[in-house]
Amino acid sequence: MTTLELQKMANEVRKSIVTGVHSAKAGHPGGSLSAADLFTYLYFEEMNIDPKNPTDPDRDRFVLSKGHTAPGYYAAMAHRGYFPVEEMVTLRHIGSHLQGHPCMQHLPGVDMSSGSLGQGISAAVGMALAGKMDGKSYHVYTLLGDGEIQEGQVWEAAMFAGHRKLDNLTVIVDNNGLQIDGNIADVCSPYPIDKKFEAFNFYVINVADGNDMEQLRAAFEKAKTVKGMPVAIIMKTVKGKGVSFMENQASWHGTAPNDEQYAVAMADLEKVGEALCQK
Repeated sequence: MTTLELQKMANEVRKSIVTGVHSAKAGHPGGSLSAADLFTYLYFEEMNIDPKNPTDPDRDRFVLSKGHTAPGYYAAMAHRGYFPVEEMVTLRHIGSHLQGHPCMQHLPGVDMSSGSLGQGISAAVGMALAGKMDGKSYHVYTLLGDGEIQEGQVWEAAMFAGHRKLDNLTVIVDNNGLQIDGNIADVCSPYPIDKKFEAFNFYVINVADGNDMEQLRAAFEKAKTVKGMPVAIIMKTVKGKGVSFMENQASWHGTAPNDEQYAVAMADLEKVGEALCQK
């Protein structure tokens, strides 16, 4: 897809995020919106996947380590064709396959159930090791939150991945700077994130604006050239990106918009879509 097509799709993904969380009256819009561009790039440009064959043994794998941002994950999957976009309104409803956190048993295409912070990267590392042992060519991607990397298990997994030279693994950190309790630097600073991953023998790519498709494209193209070590892409993003009153507000980490706020949010995203159509 062209950069403009990806931007338009990311905006549609954002609309579906807001719609799903509003319908559920619960969920995590802030981090879903900050990672919407990343979800879109992975599912529409980067990953070797086929929605019609979600269990293909040779497919690339994705693990959403920060599992609470499932609305963003589901929205990208829906627009990619794993299930009808209209089903986003069933998010978190009883009987829906769109649970509050990703569940392999409920939704074909989800490679790993996640939600307990810190554990997703360990599963992704295991998948990457299995790929090496089985002589497979698939690649494994995992998305972590910058608050999530306060978990010690993250660094155990990173140490193992670096030691085993898992160059079929790409770890992405959504550095939006905010977690449920506020600024990550105030709660328990993980900085410098890049130097930590370098210390664990990762090749690190810093992305100044992880909400910019061209910068994401450049990062993933660079990552493809790295051999002999895992890659960590640290992307600086805006929490709540695209919705005026949610941007850079920790209070929208896990809060659903009411009817009036939903209308404002969708109007904001409509304006973004109209501007993209003028390009």
